[in-house]
Amino acid sequence: MNLPSPTAILTANLAVLSSISFGGFPTVLPNVHELAAANGWLTDREFANFFAVSQVMPGPNMILMMSFIGLKVGGIAGAVACALATFGPPCAIYYASYRLWDRFRDMPWQRIVRRALVPLTIGLVVAGGYVMANAGYTGWQSAAVTGAAAALILLSRINPLWILTAGGALGGLGFL
Repeated sequence: MNLPSPTAILTANLAVLSSISFGGFPTVLPNVHELAAANGWLTDREFANFFAVSQVMPGPNMILMMSFIGLKVGGIAGAVACALATFGPPCAIYYASYRLWDRFRDMPWQRIVRRALVPLTIGLVVAGGYVMANAGYTGWQSAAVTGAAAALILLSRINPLWILTAGGALGGLGFL
């Protein structure tokens, strides 16, 4: 019996996860992390690094991150397959959903659905942030930098790119 390749397993899982990701792909990052770590495809550090690089790059960052993971698991073909699995299914679902949503735009249930999706999406995004914080944790230094970055974002008007640059410099210099 032939077992599916790691690339096929990853691609199939990304297609399913991208289809159920309310609020964007970051809401299912915990699932992607679990899949990659459980199969030994990525270390926590590699996962955090892929996330960091994809956040710095302009454009569709989660497609880029899944392409990085696909590249690591299955080369160029894996990168292309994972990118398609990340944006293909949701695009088809969004297109069909929008047509139906627009068709029934005057129905009272739409307001209820919109209200329910807000806390669901917030919870999923927070869960993704928690997983990324755990994946990037290397000791008290990384916790201190994360806390300082969160405080600066919440309490000042500093552009987040400066905070990101400072964190990257600290990591590049070997302080993290």
